[in-house]
Amino acid sequence: MKQPVSDVHTLAAAHALNALEDDDREAFTHHLRHCEECRQDVAEFEATAARLATAVAQPPPPAVKERTMLAIDGVRQQPPRTAAPGTGWRSRRRIAMPLALAASLAAAASFAGLATWQHHTSEEHRRRAAQSQRHLDDIGGVLAASDARTAHGRARNGALVTVVASTSRGRAVVTATGLPEPASGTTYQLWLDQGGTMRPAGFIHRDGTVLLDGDPSGATALGLTREPSPGSSHPTTPPLLLMTLPT
Repeated sequence: MKQPVSDVHTLAAAHALNALEDDDREAFTHHLRHCEECRQDVAEFEATAARLATAVAQPPPPAVKERTMLAIDGVRQQPPRTAAPGTGWRSRRRIAMPLALAASLAAAASFAGLATWQHHTSEEHRRRAAQSQRHLDDIGGVLAASDARTAHGRARNGALVTVVASTSRGRAVVTATGLPEPASGTTYQLWLDQGGTMRPAGFIHRDGTVLLDGDPSGATALGLTREPSPGSSHPTTPPLLLMTLPT
């Protein structure tokens, strides 16, 4: 369970996405030398941002690159933005994390939009692009929520599992790093412990980031098992992980 922390800890996501200004970055870089928890948070935010972007990445058509290169000389550079006098990392920390996450999601969404434009005649592709965008929006909403809380756990097979839960959103995001490839005919299934009953909460793949199925607000723990494909209605194998949900 994660307890309330000081202001500087809230800059982990913005630092991971290079969204801090110079004074903030210098202060947080110094803080990282002495805070193992923040170093772990930064590494996981970086991995999550990369997965969000690659989830919908599509190679751009050659014509897009050609037009972009031709247009560069005619684009006027924007003047640098400067901070208003008296603003520091303490006054900006409330917006740094949402802006950083929004930047990551916008990058991923731009690929989705490009893919949709490239295949505008394909209704199926448009449907998938829209679905990916909704998924990214849902994940971003949980990560940027003001009441988001984070917890970490390690599975028996060595995988690192991170949960970010938001009571106001009624959702939770789970990220796994280092999950081995499951045996043929099996899958990794997530569970929510609600009043002593383990309820199915979705599936996760190797090094994946997913939204939990269901509202985690009334649950006390997250479980992870390896189940026969395509999943089970209740756990049939010993838990690889059973960790307390953040509150």
